[in-house]
Amino acid sequence: MAKNCPIIAVIEDDASVRIALQQLLRAAAFEAVTFASAEEFLSSESRGSVDCLLIDIHLPGMTGVALLKALTAGGGVLPVVLMTARDDSATRELIRDAGPVPHLHKPFSGQDLFEAIDRAMTS
Repeated sequence: MAKNCPIIAVIEDDASVRIALQQLLRAAAFEAVTFASAEEFLSSESRGSVDCLLIDIHLPGMTGVALLKALTAGGGVLPVVLMTARDDSATRELIRDAGPVPHLHKPFSGQDLFEAIDRAMTS
């Protein structure tokens, strides 16, 4: 495949959300690859070809923030957008701990998603 559209990795444990995001991204001329967990993404061969990560904060097993920290510690600096359906003090703390990365609260609009991806990929 020619690399003329950004490849977004969607890491989301909810299958319906994962599929909806994949369809939305593809309709907007992104390539989208999906993973049900952080561990699935880490073991994937396509891991090295993605341009941006869209990560749910609350994943089973390794959380989205733990994945972000593991990638950063390993020297991998990819644009990241975090997302969550929760709005509680523990989640806000996780977002603060993640550092200056764009984040979205579910449900969010396609426009908000594309703006967050743009912010992540241009910073």
